[in-house]
Amino acid sequence: MSGDGQALYSGRVMHQRMRPRRHRLAYRVYSLLLDIDRVEALSQRSRLFSLGRFNLFSLRWCDYGAGDAEGPRAHVEAQLIAAGLPVGGRIRLLTMPRILGYAFNPLSVYFCDAPGGGLRAILYEVNNTFGQRHSYLLPVEPGTGERVEQRCDKALYVSPFMGLDMHYRFRIRPPAADAPAHSPLSVGVDAVDAQGPLLVARLDATARPLDDRALLAAFVSHPLLTLKVIGAIHWEALRLWLKGVGLVPRPAPPGHAVSIHNAGPAPASAGPSATLPPTTP
Repeated sequence: MSGDGQALYSGRVMHQRMRPRRHRLAYRVYSLLLDIDRVEALSQRSRLFSLGRFNLFSLRWCDYGAGDAEGPRAHVEAQLIAAGLPVGGRIRLLTMPRILGYAFNPLSVYFCDAPGGGLRAILYEVNNTFGQRHSYLLPVEPGTGERVEQRCDKALYVSPFMGLDMHYRFRIRPPAADAPAHSPLSVGVDAVDAQGPLLVARLDATARPLDDRALLAAFVSHPLLTLKVIGAIHWEALRLWLKGVGLVPRPAPPGHAVSIHNAGPAPASAGPSATLPPTTP
C-alpha cells in the first residue's frame, strides 16, 4: 500500500574488492521495507505474504534481533536506550523476506525514528554464513539531510577473506518518510583497513507499492532470490580463492550481540546485548 511507509525496493547490489586482487560483482535484488508494527496487518491483507507461517513470501521474527516471538521492537529499543536515544517512534526494517520458506539476510537495516518523527538512529544487523549475528547501532543527528554518513569498528567475522582489523563506513540515502512509488534508497558500505577501502559495496533501489501485484512480479522476475544469494556468496568466494586471495582464520565471535555508539549520557553497555552488507567474499 503506497503512502504507509512500507514498500518493495527493487534494484541492484554491487560489491568490489580493491586488493590484493580486484574482484567485482553485481546482482539484481529486491527487499521489503516493513513497519515492524504493521507486519501483522500486511499479512492479514495479503494472499502472498504471511507472518510466522509458510507462504510464497513470509517473515519469521526468530530471524531477527533477539528472536523474540512478538517481534524486534523490544530488542531494538533496548539498544536505543543504551545509546541515550528516545524510544517509541516508528521502526522500519529493510530486509529480504523468506521465499518459499527460505531466507538468508547478509544485512538487514532498521531505520529508527524519533517519537515525533524524523530518523534518529540506524541499526545494521549482520548475519554471516557461520550462523552468527551481530548488530551495529549508530545515531543520526537531528536535522541530518537526505544523506547519512556513519562509521564503526568491525566486530563480526563475515568473509573468510577479510579480518577484523578494520572499520565500516556507511553512506545511506534512507527511505522517504512515506516511501512513495519510485522514491530512491541507497545503502553504501565500505570496509576500510589501514591502507584504505578494501571492499566497497552498494545497494541502489527504487520503491514500489507493497502489494500482492508487486510481490508476484518480483517473484517472477527474481525467482528464488534468497537461494541465489547464498549460492552467489559461495560462488564468488570460490572465484576469489582461485584468484589467489588468502583465507583469514575465523576468530571467536564477539561477546556482545550489539555494538552501540553512545549518543548521550546513558551507558554504552546494557548487559549481554550491548557493547554490518551484505556478506561478501
